Amino acid sequence: MTAPTPSATIQTIDTPDGAFTLITDGAGRVLASGWTADAGTMLARIHPALRPDTVREGQTDAATAVAAYYAGDLAAIDAVEVAQRGTALQQTGWRALRAIAPGRPLTYTEFATEMGHPRAVRVAASICARNAPALFVPCHRVLRSDGSLGGFAWGLDVKRALLARESV
Repeated sequence: MTAPTPSATIQTIDTPDGAFTLITDGAGRVLASGWTADAGTMLARIHPALRPDTVREGQTDAATAVAAYYAGDLAAIDAVEVAQRGTALQQTGWRALRAIAPGRPLTYTEFATEMGHPRAVRVAASICARNAPALFVPCHRVLRSDGSLGGFAWGLDVKRALLARESV
């Protein structure tokens, strides 16, 4: 169980896909991240038990990893620690998302199977939707069974661009 976050750091950087904001706790773990410059949107994505009491602007190591990812080092995001609060199944799903290799997206059905619950396709989709540290937990690597993009909290244009970048 993760302790509440008394304070956190927020940083917004420019990426080819637009502004990218991340919030990290005192240990540098990403609590939430995504393609927006709106701090309120990012804070709302953090589970209430992990939501920080105070947030200050600053530099984060995670932002360095994002810049490296966009510069072509797709593995740069893999070593960045994240903190999310959820059920045991959600935790299993978020770990499974981190195991999906760039350029090798899975369908929701395949993702459910990777989680060890092949019939839990709707649960798999819900796990993706509740993923707060986007990019670091790459929910964009999950597609509909027909190969179409499906949904993405940050927009289908961003999802399409990420998948194209990773398919190289």
